[in-house]
Amino acid sequence: LGFLALALGSCDDETPENGGTPEDNGWVLVWSDEFDTPTSDNRPNPSKWTYELGASGYGNNEKQNYTNQVKNASYETYDGVGCMKITALKDGDGADYSSARIKTEGLFEFRYGRAEARLKLPYGKGLWPAFWMLGTDYATNTWPACGEIDIMENKGIQPNIVSSALHMPGRSGGNPVTSTFGYQDRRFDTDFHVFAVEWDRERIDFIVDGTIYHRVEKASVTDGEWAFDHPFFIILNVAVGGDFGGDPDENTYFPQSMYIDYVRVYQKAADIDPDANYGDVPSGSSINGWDFDGEDSDKGLLEPEMK
Repeated sequence: LGFLALALGSCDDETPENGGTPEDNGWVLVWSDEFDTPTSDNRPNPSKWTYELGASGYGNNEKQNYTNQVKNASYETYDGVGCMKITALKDGDGADYSSARIKTEGLFEFRYGRAEARLKLPYGKGLWPAFWMLGTDYATNTWPACGEIDIMENKGIQPNIVSSALHMPGRSGGNPVTSTFGYQDRRFDTDFHVFAVEWDRERIDFIVDGTIYHRVEKASVTDGEWAFDHPFFIILNVAVGGDFGGDPDENTYFPQSMYIDYVRVYQKAADIDPDANYGDVPSGSSINGWDFDGEDSDKGLLEPEMK
């Protein structure tokens, strides 16, 4: 498995890299989905998530059809934890396989901050779970110019290894800025783990279970065009087959699910943009004079109270 090329982890789950909680390190929660309260139809909350649909292969020769059906994305309690479950099935629904790809596009976006998710991954050859972000201007600023931040990707046949990547002009496709992280004696498909990115004007850090294993400094990228100074939205999906980890074989068992305990986004006060689309943010939060109220504004922001 090439462990000499990996950053080997040894921290406990959910331990921020500086100790304590993200709030202890100056981060303020601006958006989250805890997946504790199912919707009436048991599908992802439509105020927070929408769907990518179709079976185009997405430029990677993927084999799944992404649907908006409850069989592929639904609330589930796993080991007492409320979760969103994304499930890949071998069911011939528009393709050999069906799955889901949920995203915050048009509902929530942010520039600079900390995005984290607590995930339990699927297992098997040909499975490709991912937690990532795409530049919101991708329709007019064609990929890779829009930028792509892959917080976590996994080849399902390697249950103790994950990777991260940055795609930008000059460093995209099969040549991103990338790194891997692995455990010698723990697996990502048997328990929950926390995957995070911390992103600002000067650098991007990739973190697993509190360990920073990959830091990319803007100044160090001399063979690519930095594409990470504008808003991004969040994506979670389970692809099947494709160029990243190969296709399933006779030993790949279906169904396979990725369980999402929560997704949270934090920012520093100086990075709060009152004109940005913050969507459904935690009500009652107050940052830099701005009071957050997710039910009062489509931007989730109210004018600061004058003192």
